This record gives sequence, structure tokens and C-alpha cells, in this order.
Amino acid sequence: MFYRLSGVYHTRYAQTRQLWPIPADRWQVALLLALALAAPFYMSELYLSSYMLPWLVFSAATLALTLLMGLAGQLHFGFAAVMAIGAYTSIHLTKAGVPFELALLAAGLMAALIGCLFGASALRVKGLYLVMATLAMQFLVDWVIVNVSAISGGAVATLQTPKVNFLFIALDTLTARYYLALLWTAVVTLLILNIKRTSYGRALVAVRDKDFAAAVIGVNIFKYKLLAFFTSSFLGGVSGAILAFCYYQAVTPSQFNFDVTIQLVAMALVGGLGSVVGGFLGAGFVLLAPIVLLNLIAAMVDAGWLNLSTSLMAHIPLMLYGAMIIGFLLFEPLGLAKIYDNMRKYFLVWPFRHTQS
Repeated sequence: MFYRLSGVYHTRYAQTRQLWPIPADRWQVALLLALALAAPFYMSELYLSSYMLPWLVFSAATLALTLLMGLAGQLHFGFAAVMAIGAYTSIHLTKAGVPFELALLAAGLMAALIGCLFGASALRVKGLYLVMATLAMQFLVDWVIVNVSAISGGAVATLQTPKVNFLFIALDTLTARYYLALLWTAVVTLLILNIKRTSYGRALVAVRDKDFAAAVIGVNIFKYKLLAFFTSSFLGGVSGAILAFCYYQAVTPSQFNFDVTIQLVAMALVGGLGSVVGGFLGAGFVLLAPIVLLNLIAAMVDAGWLNLSTSLMAHIPLMLYGAMIIGFLLFEPLGLAKIYDNMRKYFLVWPFRHTQS
């Protein structure tokens, strides 16, 4: 069978430690990667720029947040501020003549350092108290960006991204920007997949499950909580820079406000905390579900099946979108990743009735 465990025999430990030990999983990953690489050749510029590009960048940002919330169990409601720090840092550095590659690293480091300052509160508080601390970061960074004209130019100012090269390739075409976003998303995906298999990842899980018990078995809680905020903020800062240069190409303070934080948290929750697949599924759901629902309702209105006002049409997709999120949290708290995992396990043991543990 194409998708069965029967006939899969491992003769070396290295084979069992593969990221995808089942051949069918490797074929799926290869097929998806091939489709992603060929997207500029079979997809229109509208779909590539409006759907694929933001989905890739927000998937990378969601994976960075999943590292913190899913693996380490630390709540963060200021992640849009982390991305804003990376975006504005990279723009100002490239305008000063710094190569784009170094500007990306500096953007990640700046976001990581500021994120660690607020993440240090996680050493003393947890739960809703940590939420309030990270919320303070969101609003404080928003206030600084809006009121310090040297950073953003003002509350309604637009900061254009300069023309840059990445590895001697000019990012002046949609295809080049798409491949940069795809490269960054692939790097973050492989990083999160491998972190989950290292001692660092296991220490984060121990801190998430019970920090006092982790301390008893020798895990340095101070070190690993700060490392979790540092790593997540670094990835979030670079993702913000990629978002600014590859998608927005011009940033304003409103693009990184609290609503974006709520979107990112929704992506992580709906997709499934701690799941790499869930990061992609959650980002796609949150970004694309309102658009699909709006187009569907508009088509029903045009066909005469519904008679709705323009204002109500604008709100119905958001209402349905919120209802779908509540439905996922009620009936499948582990998110879209769990639904995918249930389907995968069904095909692994089909046609037998027992399930894989």
C-alpha cells in the first residue's frame, strides 16, 4: 500500500531518528516542496502576492510563536511588537548602507534583546500575569514607534523599504521576494522540527509541563525560559523584516498593532500548539478563511439567494470565522494539526479498526 507502516523496516538507529521515517511522509514533503518551488510558474501574480507570500511569512511567524507558547508554555501577547522591531530595524539599517543579510541578523538580535527584557518577567510570574507583561510590551513598543518620529516618521507616516539584494540577487521582482520568503519559512520549519528532538527542546517541554519538577531534575529554569524568549523573538524579528521587505514593501505602525498579535495567537491556537504542521494550517485558516467566506457570500448575493446589505456582508464572514474558531476550540482543542494527525493515523492502519498509539 502507498501509505502503510507494513513493510517499513529499520535496520539502523539513524533511520528511526529521521524527521520523516515513513516513506510516504517523505514523498508528501517532497511533493509539497516541489509545488512550492514551482508556484511562480503555474500561479498568477495575484494569488502569489496576495495568498502564498503572506501565508509563508505568517507561517514562519506562527512557528516562532509556537516555539514559545507550544514548547516552552510561555504566553506571549506582544508578538506583533517583536515583528515590528525587526521590520523597522532592518529598514533603517539597510537605508544606512548595511547589507541586507546583516540587517536581517541585526533585526533578529534587536528583537531578541528587547523580547528578553520583557520575557524576564516570566521568571517571576506566569499565566495571566505574564500575559499582562507581554501586553505591556505590545503597547509600549506601539507608543514608541508612533511617537518617536525618527523611527516611523509619525502615526500616519509610511516608511518605504529600500531596494536591496539578498546573496547578490536583487529583490526587485515578485518571484525573488517569494523565494526569499519560502527559504526563510523552510529554515524556520527545519529549525523547529530539530529543536523538538534536542536536549534544548526537551528542557523546554519540561519547563512547560512543570517548572518546579524540571528544576528538581536539574533543568535551569532561568536559562531555558530566557532562551525560549530569545529564540522565539529572534525568529519573530527576522520574520517581521521578511514581511516588510517581501510583502508590505512599505510599513506603517498600524501594520503591527495589537490586532496582528491576536491574529498570530489565533493561528497558533487553531493550528495546534507545539505542532509544525499546525503552524501552516493555522496561518492558512486565519488568513484565508475570511476571504473565502466573503467571496462565497458575495457569490450567493449575486445569484439572488441572499439579500444582504453591504455592511452586513462585511461582518458576516468575521462572525462565521469567529464561530469556526470557537468550534475548533470546543470540539478539537488540539487544533487542525490533531485533525490532520487523526486522518494520517487512519490511513496508516487502514483497513484495520485499531488505531496507532
